[in-house]
Amino acid sequence: MGVAHRPAPTVDSLRELHLQHLLTVPFENLDIHLDRRITLTVPDLFAKIVDRKRGGFCYELNGLFAALLRTLGFDVVMFACRVQSAHGIGPLFDHLALAVAVPGASGQWLADVGFGRHSAYPLRLGFVGAQEDPNGLFRLDERECGDIDVLLDDRIQYRVETRPRTLDDFDPTCWWQQSRPGSHFRAGPVCSRLTESGGMITIADHALISTEGGERAETTLMSDEDVLAAYQLQFGMTLERVPVPVEGRSS
Repeated sequence: MGVAHRPAPTVDSLRELHLQHLLTVPFENLDIHLDRRITLTVPDLFAKIVDRKRGGFCYELNGLFAALLRTLGFDVVMFACRVQSAHGIGPLFDHLALAVAVPGASGQWLADVGFGRHSAYPLRLGFVGAQEDPNGLFRLDERECGDIDVLLDDRIQYRVETRPRTLDDFDPTCWWQQSRPGSHFRAGPVCSRLTESGGMITIADHALISTEGGERAETTLMSDEDVLAAYQLQFGMTLERVPVPVEGRSS
């Protein structure tokens, strides 16, 4: 993540770690398209993300980020979430987010390094009103039942159920996301990260996409060698073969 020192458990350190994670550890679903089973034990996540310099999706990224924060002295609670889509609010456990408390400080922070494009910094839980962030204007609206709606520019992104969970609780849905025909994670390989300028760099199948200042540029990677080289250059990731969309394969 490029943090040379061991951070103390402070609000400033949490903000630094959150941003650096988004800049250096990609959101990706490549193992699904490489026919590799994703497992949610901390040793497996560490081996994949740290040792092999890979990324992952929400259960992996926020799962290992929680382990890091706890090691540094933060108090971390895992929450199950329902993701908003064009079809409405999704099922519980569709997403994993974190509530982080700083020793000696009041309140909690919503930390989420596993939702693709989201806030660059943690959001203050219990704060009424808009929270400005480099990635947009966020708001956390508490519902009567105690759930929290996370909104970006007045559009709901997901709903948080504020009941403490463990990483094991997400195992069934992690399996389901990988295995269910029609799951959006099975539609095609994607890998993305935040850039220093606040844009995004993405590889989606054979397309290299750069978004900076609202401008989108797309380049077609003509060969498998070009794809593998782009993963190495843009993400520091060494793959043995190109991920092939699992739902588009011929039987």
